[in-house]
Amino acid sequence: MSKRRPNRDPNPSKLTQREKRKPAEEALRASEEHHALVTRGTNDGVWDWNLKTNEVYFSIRWKSMLGLADSEIGDSPEEWFSRVHPEDIARVKAQITSHLQGLTPHFESEHRMFHKDGTYRWVLSRGIAIRDADGKVSRMAGSQIDITDHRTDEERRQHDAFHDELTGLPNRALFIDHLGLSIWRTKRPGDYSFAVLFVDVDRFKIINDSLGHLTGDQLLIAIARRLKTGLRSGATIARFGGDEFAILLDDVQGISDATRVAERIQKILEAPFNLSGQEVFLTASIGIALEGAAGEKPDDILHNADMAMYRAKARGKACYERFDAGMRASAVARLQLESNLRRATEREEFRLYFQPIASLEDGVVTGAEALVRWRHPERGLINPAEFIPLAEETGLIVPIGEWVLRTACAQARAWHAAGLSDLRVTVNFSARQFEHPKLAELIRTVLKETSLAASALELEITESIAMKDVDFSGEILTELRADGIHISIDDFGTGSSSLRYLKRFPIDILKIDQTFVRDLTSDMSDAAITGAMITMAHTLELKVIAEGVETQEQLAFLRSRRCDEIQGYLFSRPVPAEAFTKLLHEGRNLYSVGVSARQDKT
Repeated sequence: MSKRRPNRDPNPSKLTQREKRKPAEEALRASEEHHALVTRGTNDGVWDWNLKTNEVYFSIRWKSMLGLADSEIGDSPEEWFSRVHPEDIARVKAQITSHLQGLTPHFESEHRMFHKDGTYRWVLSRGIAIRDADGKVSRMAGSQIDITDHRTDEERRQHDAFHDELTGLPNRALFIDHLGLSIWRTKRPGDYSFAVLFVDVDRFKIINDSLGHLTGDQLLIAIARRLKTGLRSGATIARFGGDEFAILLDDVQGISDATRVAERIQKILEAPFNLSGQEVFLTASIGIALEGAAGEKPDDILHNADMAMYRAKARGKACYERFDAGMRASAVARLQLESNLRRATEREEFRLYFQPIASLEDGVVTGAEALVRWRHPERGLINPAEFIPLAEETGLIVPIGEWVLRTACAQARAWHAAGLSDLRVTVNFSARQFEHPKLAELIRTVLKETSLAASALELEITESIAMKDVDFSGEILTELRADGIHISIDDFGTGSSSLRYLKRFPIDILKIDQTFVRDLTSDMSDAAITGAMITMAHTLELKVIAEGVETQEQLAFLRSRRCDEIQGYLFSRPVPAEAFTKLLHEGRNLYSVGVSARQDKT
């Protein structure tokens, strides 16, 4: 039986196709086993790109990352590139090319890839080129992981860092970034201008305090929504915190464009806001700053708009103002004045003047109103109307007011020691002083330290201060009245108080404001109102003092209506303590003086 001989290729130098593929198949199988071992237990998908055959191996994990089954994708590089987001593909290819050319140590790219479910997923793909014995790149292999959650978290952190949590609007940081870009654009060729509007909601604190912070937050959200839907597209609308919003307008043609937007904002806020069944009406004060001088920074522009907004507030709110260079000069001067004011007490620059209060019955002096004056070392005597509002705003009115109280009480005690025991001293209290939690304690301490009887002190507050918080005012005034201190209401008739509240307060004296006294001899309305106030006060058993009396005609009218006391330039302007003492010793009487030159009370 003969043995069969194996078939032999007559040309042993030529290999069959199967034999040719065998090394490649074994290499691929080995590669797959290697990748499987490397990536086992990880979330990495593996890819291996044979640059000579232009075939790419994608691991099962790589495919499942995109929602694909093993058989749903081929081995072409286009299977990869065609799934890269259109906005990312150019960058990805450039990064690959750069690495293949040896310009980078490795390939690394964060980009979006299309998922089978129709969404895009963020992936991080890394790879490295593999070179053959000749140093030529033959393959490029790497891995890919899904970083969608990480990117989403990062984008959320980025968003939160540059957006207001409550309204979702850009915050100050993002607004300044956009503003910086606008400033840069003004330096480029072309006709480009911008404007910044600073918007502050009027009376927001009152709304917030009365309706609650939750309702206040709802209101801010509603305001933001109206601004976003009501203003032109392209405007950057930001919330800076509290009730402050800022708006950046691109490509404005001048101030008229900015003022039209300001008027539009007023219109947007005009319709009432319905918050949990409560109708709320709003207005806003708006400051406008146009593109400024070269070299200005974002903070400079914002500061200009802010100053203009405060000017609008000072004008009465519910309006807009455009920034001008004079505002900055005023702000600098005001800042300097504040600095000087802070040092004025320690430098003993304040002086106390006293204006006599005289009885209409016999003309004798019954009291003195203490009025603070500031003698500045360089500017001389500064009008109280200039520094008192600043002191009130900065809180300096509290230490200044304490100095006034101590000095006035000490002077009154000195007059009493000189035999003028019937003289009372009147001290004005501002809103901040009146609301101070230790007001009653302070007054008791000062009276004790100066040995002045409580009955010799008259505490004077304005009608508006008393009406700000009726319950609080009633409590503190009752406490002070119980100590024997006299209480007077100043500027009566200029506010909007209800007479029923006036009845509740333990008041001794009602002071008629000089705005009614000034024209009472020529204006029938002022005359009627003044007469009615005197009658009403007497019915309530209150003493009446008329302020700002400057003429004999005014004096005669007030006597005919049985007003109790007056003060004004007819008798004497405010004078230093020494001059007041001389006036008392001379026995000066209201009915023995002539008419003084008409001047406004200061």
